[in-house]
Amino acid sequence: MNMIDRAIAVVSPVRAVKRQVARKQLDILNTGYSNSGASKQKKSMRGWRSKGGSTKEDIDENLEMLRERSRDLYMNTPLATGALKTIRTNVVGYGLVLNSQIDHEFLGITEQQADEWETHVEREFSLWAKSLMCDSMQMHNFYELQQIAFLSFLASGETFVTLPHRYHKEHWYGLRVQLIESDRISSPTNASKNIINGVELGTFGEVAAYHICNIHPLSMDSGKKEWKRVEKFGKLSGRQNILHLMESERPEQRRGVPILAPVIESLKQLDRYSEAELTAALISSLMTVFIETTEDEDGSGQVIGEGIPEEEQVDQEDDMTVELAAGSVIALNPGEKANMSNPARNNASFDPFVTAIIRQMGAALEIPYEVLVKHFTSSYSASRAALLEAWKMFKMRREFIASRFCQPIYEEWLTEAILIGRIHAPGFLENPLIRQAYSTAEWNGPSQGQLDPLKEVNAAIKRVEAGFSTRARETVEMTSGNFWRNHYQRVREENARRDAGLDLAYLEALKVLQEKEVKENDED
Repeated sequence: MNMIDRAIAVVSPVRAVKRQVARKQLDILNTGYSNSGASKQKKSMRGWRSKGGSTKEDIDENLEMLRERSRDLYMNTPLATGALKTIRTNVVGYGLVLNSQIDHEFLGITEQQADEWETHVEREFSLWAKSLMCDSMQMHNFYELQQIAFLSFLASGETFVTLPHRYHKEHWYGLRVQLIESDRISSPTNASKNIINGVELGTFGEVAAYHICNIHPLSMDSGKKEWKRVEKFGKLSGRQNILHLMESERPEQRRGVPILAPVIESLKQLDRYSEAELTAALISSLMTVFIETTEDEDGSGQVIGEGIPEEEQVDQEDDMTVELAAGSVIALNPGEKANMSNPARNNASFDPFVTAIIRQMGAALEIPYEVLVKHFTSSYSASRAALLEAWKMFKMRREFIASRFCQPIYEEWLTEAILIGRIHAPGFLENPLIRQAYSTAEWNGPSQGQLDPLKEVNAAIKRVEAGFSTRARETVEMTSGNFWRNHYQRVREENARRDAGLDLAYLEALKVLQEKEVKENDED
């Protein structure tokens, strides 16, 4: 307080206090974000109650409820089901397929030798991947496991994968893939402070191990809960014992959040609104006549006429229940009157309102409205822009599932294949660089949809001719195929057609060439 304020305080203490408060308020208002988002003085911000927390308070302590509600929406709300399955189908589809791409220059082998090695590896991997023996439950092949793991990652926010070895007399490989639902990763009873939500942290905050419960927390089965500690990396081998598929949104985050988390409330409210409109439309279509009886008549409340079959009644045991049905006539008891609200309406604002809400949800999920509801009514340019925007997200998530799920499992399989002598790779087990050179691969999945195939093909041809792209890349992006396999197949097909005399253009060119040779011989 300066000298003037002290003098005022002697004469008028209240006024001095107001001056001091006003000065503090000016300090706050004139500092950066306090003029807008962090303002505590603006009327528009006074009602905003926010409280921040660490990832433990904001995420870990809310995960159980988020998972349950997210799965409930997936199972019972069409829009949520469609959103998750749209992402799953475009990212994984029928399953990402291995395309081995070894670094033959570093390995010192020719392109032909590299091609032969890659073909052999892909054939061997297909033997394992298409077998049910790759699944620890012996129910799915590798490509189906990709779909389950990715869909669970979307709905629950994360998926855990262990890679045990169980040998079978009728199968070469012992590697198995075991998918574990996220709920089973939980903290044991009386866990130490360094175990947060089933994740054990090391000295420097790194993930050291996971604790897996033998019983699903939401299961109705009785039994003693026991936890198994699985280290993230093996002490001797250094192999990754457990894969954790999750998408981090904050530093120091150890558990994943369901993708539907930001739109759970909107989805549920929209589902209730849609159900209410559907019920109103159904009631409006039911024509029911109520007859009020007098004291002298038998007003037993029975249905006159055809009525409603018992199996279609809502509550057969409740005599007070009045069932509405198309064309039914119901007699009321003496003194009773049917007072009905009028649900008959054609809500013209239903579709625009729902569309606006879905657009907001699509923005949060990175799925344009047209792709989310599978409704393309705009121009070609607008529809293509929506597809391209969606495919930015699809490609990002495909890279995620390929690098975090497919590639680590492939490297584990390749190591076993080399150890049992099915594949020859000198130096693979000794030199990390050689291991990386042999393990390099691409994972190809569903191609991007084409609104106008002719335009898409012409654009691809121009990109290749201008040197902006390659035939191999365009083949993958347009059809998810392999250019070299297509090339060799086309050579075989064209040769077969020529040998069979079916290639008319070739025969005509051959005829012209022969006539030209005969003419030149005659002139000589």
